[in-house]
Parts: sequence; structure tokens; C-alpha cells
Amino acid sequence: MHPLLIFNNENLLLQALTHRSYVNENPDTTGHNERLEFLGDAILTFASGQYLYYLYPAMQEDEMTRRRSALVDESQLAKFALELGLDQRLRLGQGAIKDGGYENPNLLSSTFEAVVGAYYLDRDRTLDQLLPLLEDLFDSVPEDIFFARSTIDPKNQLQEIFQARGIITPPKYVTKK
Repeated sequence: MHPLLIFNNENLLLQALTHRSYVNENPDTTGHNERLEFLGDAILTFASGQYLYYLYPAMQEDEMTRRRSALVDESQLAKFALELGLDQRLRLGQGAIKDGGYENPNLLSSTFEAVVGAYYLDRDRTLDQLLPLLEDLFDSVPEDIFFARSTIDPKNQLQEIFQARGIITPPKYVTKK
């Protein structure tokens, strides 16, 4: 079992794995994971920023921003969730199950964020134990994911081409529709 799933308070982990649809169908359940997801999202943004800051001391802010975006992207967080086996532990309502909830990248990434938030609370609100676990997951991301991410935004890509050619005046964009 991955260390990120080892909790002192198992109820926090259970809540992190509980989707709102499950609570709607099981009213005796104490809570769902949405607040934990909110907290986990903030922690992951910070943790990935710190990770990149120290891993790439010469990298410029714009490239670190793109890389951070790739690390906390829904599809990447869903992959982390699958690596941890969260798909097999999710508590979903029947409607969410029928809609393919166990394979849904949005649900998986949200659950991963909730687990991170729950782990943070479980460890007395300190990042000391959490950051190394997240760094291990970040280290597993192939380098090409960052390159692919940096070429996704055509507007930024065009501006980088202009800058590389020494064009000082930035391009002007007009929205037609």
C-alpha cells in the first residue's frame, strides 16, 4: 500500500474516497470529499511549485508555470489516482457508477486531491511528511509530458516564436466570435 494511503484517522481517508453521489444515496454517511478536494488542490499547487523550484534552479518562471500546470492537470492527477488504486476504493452512488465513475478522470483527479487534503489534515497540518510522497509521484511523470504541455497553448507558442526572432512588439489578438 502506498504511504499516502496510510492514515492515523481512517475516517478522513474514508471521507476522501466518498463522492457526493454516495452520500445522497446513503444519508447515514457522515460526509463527502468536496471540502478535502478543495484543500488538496491548494496543497498540490504549492507542492508542485516547490518541487519545480528546487528541481530546476535555472528554469524561468513561465516554463515552471507550464510544468506545474502539467503536474496538476486533471489527466495527470487521474493517473496518480490510478497508481494509488483509488479507482478500486472510491465510494460512488449508483448513478455515478452507471456513468462510468470508476474510470472518470474528473472523479479520479478530484479523489486524488481529496486524499492529499485528508493526508495533510491527518498529519497535523504539516507538509513535512506529505511533500516527499508527492515528489515521488511527480518524479514518475515522464519528461515528455512537460514538452507536450508547453506546445498546447498556440497563443503563447506564437509569442515565444516572436520573441525568439527578436520581434519586440507583441502580437495583437482580435476576437471575431
